Amino acid sequence: MAEPRKNFALRLNPELHAALERWAADDLRSVNAQIEYLLTEAARKAGRLRPRGVFGRPDGPGTAGDVHGEASDS
Repeated sequence: MAEPRKNFALRLNPELHAALERWAADDLRSVNAQIEYLLTEAARKAGRLRPRGVFGRPDGPGTAGDVHGEASDS
């Protein structure tokens, strides 16, 4: 079962919102999904959020290897 999402208000500059709308449309996402995607990627890149492993699960023992859960030697 998916975790419940946290709702909050976000005030954006109209120019930034318009850019996000265009970007979201290019990626076939809603503006909300685009913002969540961008924040998630930024948090992962900054080391603040665990990277995704096989099938979207967080990396951990057995998930960074092949699809059968065997850890790789690299």
